Amino acid sequence: MELEELEGLEPVSPNGQYFSSDALSLSILAVLEFEIPIDLESQAMFLLKNVFLPISPRFSSIMVENNGKKEWKRVEVKLEDHLHIPTFPSNLSPKSYDKYIDDYLSKLSTERFPQGKPLWEVHIINYPTSNAAGNIIIKFHHALGDGYSLMGALISSLQRADDPSLPLTFPSQQRSGSKKENFVTKTFSVVCNTISDFWSASLKIMKEDDLTPIKSGNDAIEFRPSTVSTMTFSLDQIKSIKNKLGMTVNDVLTGMIFFGTRLYMQEINQSSSKTDCTSLMLINTRLIGDYVSIEEMMKPNSKTPWGNRFTWVQISVPKLTQFSNALDFIRNTHKIIKKKRSSLAAYLSSGLLQILNKFGSHEASSRYIHNTVKNSSMVISNMIGPVEKMSLANYPIKGLYFLMGGIPQGFQITIVSYMGKVRLAFKMEKGLIDPQKFESCMQNALEMILKDSDLMRNT
Repeated sequence: MELEELEGLEPVSPNGQYFSSDALSLSILAVLEFEIPIDLESQAMFLLKNVFLPISPRFSSIMVENNGKKEWKRVEVKLEDHLHIPTFPSNLSPKSYDKYIDDYLSKLSTERFPQGKPLWEVHIINYPTSNAAGNIIIKFHHALGDGYSLMGALISSLQRADDPSLPLTFPSQQRSGSKKENFVTKTFSVVCNTISDFWSASLKIMKEDDLTPIKSGNDAIEFRPSTVSTMTFSLDQIKSIKNKLGMTVNDVLTGMIFFGTRLYMQEINQSSSKTDCTSLMLINTRLIGDYVSIEEMMKPNSKTPWGNRFTWVQISVPKLTQFSNALDFIRNTHKIIKKKRSSLAAYLSSGLLQILNKFGSHEASSRYIHNTVKNSSMVISNMIGPVEKMSLANYPIKGLYFLMGGIPQGFQITIVSYMGKVRLAFKMEKGLIDPQKFESCMQNALEMILKDSDLMRNT
């Protein structure tokens, strides 16, 4: 089973070791929704062998441990061990299959990868749901790479549906113009924000958020059943709010998510609108945000390298009682995020993990991450998808979203843009959060923001 060992073993990155431990085992689940029924069983092995595996040597490697350090070892891949085609009852309604896929995703997200095999799986689900004629779920272990790397890998396996000879393109990431600050003022602000944020981040390892309608405080929550739901919004609508308020698309989306979450908390329990609630937001630390080819990622000293190049920031969710309208709430969220951007606390936290790893072990770093995530109330992650429609083996892809597995957190929100739309996926602790009621509150949040922004334009 082992390939030539003349090349030696390649060490697993520190982040890869943190995400693959007894305390923490993280995965990413990418869901592709197809316009027409998919019949890829006969082509699957060919595509995996000739398109997927060549993307990265990680896909043909297992993780082994030598003297307490984890390393990648190349192996021969038994593709049949990685391809799964589940069987559900026949002739059910799309709504019924929604429930089957929801349960299937919940189960997948709680399962750890088996030892001794490369850390990825492909699941072909050829049953019609409310959103698609068929679905493919690709599960990656987070040690293989972060969302940026794996989105790049995914895109390199797909083509433009309208013209496969043309490259996929992505939305502009330009920010609205910001005022120039005096160097001394800016430096002082960075120092103060860094000290404040790093102190707050250090306390989060010990202090847990209040228990609320979105946080149960249950232990081993990463192994508990979850409910998955998604919502789709117009990217142009979000951009119109962004342009009126002079902030980024991510600022608007984060503000909308926070506002909708607070509306939900208040509807379930009026007093929870005043409780402490912290969100962890995952951020890419690469110098360039646009996707590049896999070949470019793999180059030595690449500015956009393959791997796990991200950290997180902690953001206190504003309380509803502090604001008179939706736009005030969004502006305050923007103000909080802007302060986080002028802080180096996220990088200091990464440095702290390295110190724990050096003088303790990767398990110590994993426990630090585990407790930080567990003590917060939600996790938010976002990625940018293509502007054009994609296809796989000439099967057009109608939509996509992603989830995170193994997160010791009962409420996670992921965001991805695709074909002028923004898709939000919510993974919620089952029995705690009401998906329909939460979606209604999220829709109300957007409508209130749009209404207030229109009033602002007319005044």
